[in-house]
Amino acid sequence: TSARAATLPSASRPRPRLMAKTLRDALLSLRELLVSGGPLLLLALALLLGAYVWLDPTPPRRVTLATGPEQSAYAEFGKLYAQTLKLHGIEVALRPSEGASDNLRLLREGQVDLAFVQGGSREARVGEDAALVSLGSLFVEPVWLFYRLESIPKASPDRRMNALPALSRLRVNVGTAGSGVPTLMGALFEANHMETTSLHLTQLEQTAATVAFLNGEIDALVFASAPESLMVQMLLQTPGVGLFDFAQNEAYSRRMAFLTPVTLPRGVVDLARDLPPQDVRLMAPTTTLLARPGVHPAVLQLFSQASLQIHGKAGWFNRAGEFPNATSAEFPLSREAERTLRNGVPLLQRYLPFSLANLMERMWLALGLIVAILLPLSRVVPPLYQFRMRSRVFRWYGQLRDIEDRMARSPETVDSLRIELQQLQERVQKITVPLSYADELYALRNHIDMVRAKLFTA
Repeated sequence: TSARAATLPSASRPRPRLMAKTLRDALLSLRELLVSGGPLLLLALALLLGAYVWLDPTPPRRVTLATGPEQSAYAEFGKLYAQTLKLHGIEVALRPSEGASDNLRLLREGQVDLAFVQGGSREARVGEDAALVSLGSLFVEPVWLFYRLESIPKASPDRRMNALPALSRLRVNVGTAGSGVPTLMGALFEANHMETTSLHLTQLEQTAATVAFLNGEIDALVFASAPESLMVQMLLQTPGVGLFDFAQNEAYSRRMAFLTPVTLPRGVVDLARDLPPQDVRLMAPTTTLLARPGVHPAVLQLFSQASLQIHGKAGWFNRAGEFPNATSAEFPLSREAERTLRNGVPLLQRYLPFSLANLMERMWLALGLIVAILLPLSRVVPPLYQFRMRSRVFRWYGQLRDIEDRMARSPETVDSLRIELQQLQERVQKITVPLSYADELYALRNHIDMVRAKLFTA
């Protein structure tokens, strides 16, 4: 093969000079195209940058979630949210608190980004909470009123307590101050025409109250917590401890819209031990996850998606898929939570990393608007490119015409015009244009030859 190539005529071999010229023409065309479309490209980049700054698609890497007392359901759920969001590169700092009322205070003061809040709190209806948004109702939080069986009058036929006025004789811890439970119990006492001044009430911290209860220092204590709470689980299985049966739970729910009647089924705690030994009627406010104003929408979206996984399973008081939902009317539902509850996880996020999918989802509308703006302007680029390429040839016609005009006016200057025309031809020989504009270059050279012919006949 090498021998055959050596015998080929030189005209049939690749010409380096021709290849270099072709490359030069291509680079020239690309340069002129970039110059012609440069303003449009800069405008597109400016619009993209403006849309990126305005939409702010990148969420912060750290958010703070107010939970509740240690070993409470809020604390356990907070750990699950932290684990889920960690998979997407977001750190969730858990802030222990006294409960719902304390969480509301932290949200108002901007000390936390999100918080669990129990429904039905009177404090949750003040005007200063109008900017807070909800991520939906997550789970019911039954009111657990535990009492010592030895504190019940022996005359009671079934050794069960099911009427709140019976508490007037007992020492009762009505929840931790700042948890929202004291406010809820106050409403229940008021509905039963019970004067709190005549009751033996305390507001000890949850762990301290439980220790005092087990030691016999108090007769009853109240929690408002999901059954996942370790404290609730322990007390449900403690010998000598009874669970208050709210026989009027339907009536309570009709008078207080934030309460939902629920039933703890027989044997749901421990089937083998048949705990509880009968159905227990309870009341349950609904817990929601609130966010302060200014929390990044992507963070709200991630928390809302995590709630589907964490709270969507079947539980003691709900079937699978009942939670989370949008039934809470105390706070407006965020748009991100509304979309998640309606459509689930977006399609792109099922196959792409969250950061990339979130960027594409938030920028696609802006990209559509940018394209709509740039599309009419892009029509200017081809004529401008054509003008720039043709001007490389046409700008020499002015000098050629000037030589021809001066030849007609002053025939005695023919020699100097010939020199000038020769210089013009040398410059034209160095002009480089793409092949699509070569006809105009050759036309210019022909016209120069025509003027030269006139000079030599002059």
